[in-house]
Amino acid sequence: MLQAAHEVFVANGYHGAAMDEIAETARVSKPVLYQHFPGKRELYLALLDNHLETLTAMLMAALNSTTDNKLRVHATMDAYYRFIAQESQAHRLVFESDLNNDPEVSGRLEDFNAQLASAIASVIAEETKLSDGEATLLGRSLAGMAQISARYWLQASGGLDREAAVDLIYRLAWRGISRFPKET
Repeated sequence: MLQAAHEVFVANGYHGAAMDEIAETARVSKPVLYQHFPGKRELYLALLDNHLETLTAMLMAALNSTTDNKLRVHATMDAYYRFIAQESQAHRLVFESDLNNDPEVSGRLEDFNAQLASAIASVIAEETKLSDGEATLLGRSLAGMAQISARYWLQASGGLDREAAVDLIYRLAWRGISRFPKET
């Protein structure tokens, strides 16, 4: 059912999706669909949670994949680009939904962004001895750079393959963040 809902939401957006179409795509009756999800909004929120968990797992795996900060920055940028490039277009439900102004949706997205920024900030603060506020601002900035550039890369189709795009943004990020002196 979630896969069917995903397909319908990606194709039509939240407001254009209908529970009838989701039930038909899932090959279940509408009452069966409503047994699992009280409404379209709850179904959408379940999908959003699922996609945010997937993206969070990808990003945390990248952050924890090494203690070499240069490789860590590359791995994290690559994780964002891999998520954005997925054939499923899950990124559209996460970052481009027509429901992103809904308080529950925006709250979930803010929680995701805060969790990621906090994880990045922990590494930055530990390595550089910057304050928590400074490290968090840098964490948000790096995550934002990865997210926005990956979304642009996918939309623009400017002749760069994913690896080349990741390398370009990684080099930009690394040249910036590596200028903060490592303190032990």
